Amino acid sequence: MKIKDGFLVRNVAGSYIVVAMGEKTVDFNGIMTLNETGYFLWELFAKGSDKASAVKAMTAEYDVSEEQAAADIERFMKQLEDASLAE
Repeated sequence: MKIKDGFLVRNVAGSYIVVAMGEKTVDFNGIMTLNETGYFLWELFAKGSDKASAVKAMTAEYDVSEEQAAADIERFMKQLEDASLAE
């Protein structure tokens, strides 16, 4: 999975906010906030990580089983796809 070009995350007053840049501001007419884990995954997917490597990274960073990490990542990936933020 890869985050589409034109989207960044900014830390605003302790919250991670997805911001559209340039022409993406026309298409993205919403707001998405991320928690710490969401930001962690965003950074991985911004670099083009796939689900398997994200699961490994998440289990190394957080106290979570591979099964739970995979389920959480799948849900996060679906949210990104539904919001047209990833490809």
